[in-house]
Amino acid sequence: MKTKLVRIGNSRGIRIPKPLIEQAGLENEVVLRVVDDGIVIEPVGAARAGWADAAQKLHETQGDGLLDESIATEFDEIEWVWE
Repeated sequence: MKTKLVRIGNSRGIRIPKPLIEQAGLENEVVLRVVDDGIVIEPVGAARAGWADAAQKLHETQGDGLLDESIATEFDEIEWVWE
């Protein structure tokens, strides 16, 4: 679909037809990002969407340990005394 940029104050905008908005699942807030030759408009995803499923899958594959090895520091070498 071809459209024109319209002036909105000091900015520019485009008019997106309702069917395209509905098909893309766009609502009041979107994410814009620049790609090689253009701009992508995406719906805002829910924070942490899919984390529960990913954690469950990780647990099922026995991957529920630490992601990185523990690295000893000078704090591990001295005895702590609480006063």
